[in-house]
Amino acid sequence: MARILVTGATGNIGRMTLRHLLKRLPARDLVGLARDPAKAADLAADGIEIRQGDYLDDEGLVRAFQGIEKVMLVSATAFTDRNTQHQNVIGAAKQAGVEHIVFMPVIHKAGSAFSLPQVTDEDRFVEERLKASGLIYTLVRHPPFLDTVVSYVGGNPLVTGVVVPAGAGKAGYALRDELAEAHAVVLSEAGHENKAYALYGGPAVSFADVAQSLSDISGKPVPFNAVSDQDYIAHLMAAGLPEPAAGFVLAWAHGINAGEWDGQTGDLETLLGRKPTTPTAFLRASYAAPQHDREP
Repeated sequence: MARILVTGATGNIGRMTLRHLLKRLPARDLVGLARDPAKAADLAADGIEIRQGDYLDDEGLVRAFQGIEKVMLVSATAFTDRNTQHQNVIGAAKQAGVEHIVFMPVIHKAGSAFSLPQVTDEDRFVEERLKASGLIYTLVRHPPFLDTVVSYVGGNPLVTGVVVPAGAGKAGYALRDELAEAHAVVLSEAGHENKAYALYGGPAVSFADVAQSLSDISGKPVPFNAVSDQDYIAHLMAAGLPEPAAGFVLAWAHGINAGEWDGQTGDLETLLGRKPTTPTAFLRASYAAPQHDREP
């Protein structure tokens, strides 16, 4: 089989995707791209070739993509000139003879006016460039991560309650590891060419639903506290987030409250071959007594 390269091999999604690919394919068919290959020593120890590459280094990307058929383009971090970085990957892939790019934009509802700063427009840019490139593409669109649902409320919700801006919208969160597993399926199987998937988990839940689940799991009331945007940012900062990061989280919370990610396609379940982890199951595994009976 021709070789598959996953960018961002030292990050969460990239590393998880390679781990799932390793369950499906021989290590010799897999390549990871990293700015610092030393940080991917665990993957190299399992037989995965790690190549050095940076999204801002065109020539280095062309070298890294030699002999590769498929590239998993893991999104660059927000607020880092994502358009230039992603365009460089697409251009280098085409120059190196790559046939197929899989990309992970955020789900955006058709007709929605909602926009995440440094995310939504940049993701659309990549989709347009991929479709115009002549390369085969697959879009594996992500909802908010289930792993980070509690980070939206800041601190310890069993002590402070669920503190968020007012709103009743819901989101179909999905675990990063299960999204990465879906990536591995798309990368290792035929039949996903020029398709787009919306990888909702389920069922969709609101922040009030999260508070109720935590109350049920912990056996004590976890209040749902709707606050102003200003107080929300102050709450996140008190929990340790810098102000710019807190403002970015606020934008996600607004999208969740607006119902931007409340859809359900069944795509993730189909790719996994099973139902995704539910919010209740994730929260129970994270917060079940007695681990969190004690005060922080």
